[in-house]
Amino acid sequence: MKLSVLIPAYNEAPTVEALIRRVASVDVDKEIIVVNDGSTDGTGEILDRLDIPGLRVIHHPKNQGKGAAIRTAIAAAQGDAIIIQDADLEYDPEDYHKLVEKMVAENAKVVYGVRSLKGQKTFIRLGNQFLTWATNVIYGSRIHDMETCYKLVDRELMQSFRITCDRFDLEAEVTAKILKRGHRIYEVPISYTPRKEKKLSPWRDGLPALWALIKFRFTE
Repeated sequence: MKLSVLIPAYNEAPTVEALIRRVASVDVDKEIIVVNDGSTDGTGEILDRLDIPGLRVIHHPKNQGKGAAIRTAIAAAQGDAIIIQDADLEYDPEDYHKLVEKMVAENAKVVYGVRSLKGQKTFIRLGNQFLTWATNVIYGSRIHDMETCYKLVDRELMQSFRITCDRFDLEAEVTAKILKRGHRIYEVPISYTPRKEKKLSPWRDGLPALWALIKFRFTE
């Protein structure tokens, strides 16, 4: 199985090179697609000088948001399955093995990596837990971490979605569309080290995610 690892990057100069090298070192067949989403801190220059097999870099001329960056990367993906990788160091790429093994063993279309949220700030942890609870209520599912970045999804399935969300509500949109298609979301535990400074806001990003869950329950 070949993975398409999609990395949206906005102003991640301190971590982006180390993260990509960690991804590249994982012993799985893969391509790495990085979308520099209008960074202004030198992220683009760092990406352009990297010489890593299987790495493709796409530049957005201006910042459009995580969802927009992922749309661009999804369209370029050519692997058998897609996984999103944030450009910080919160997630461990070695966990790809766990998700791939589960996908193969269950002949699954979708596998989510479930985090322990103990290290998160209280208001962010509660927001994540609430959105997962809301997902289960609205869609009748039994998942444990809707907001996880590690969503391993069959490429053809992912490319069949018309993704419209531009920001972090992408996570809710993708989950909603998976569940509406009737696909079971398998889960495996993964490691997680939350960074202290988060780009998302519980209000600016949490409320749109909730609205996305409600909206896509009744629309495309």
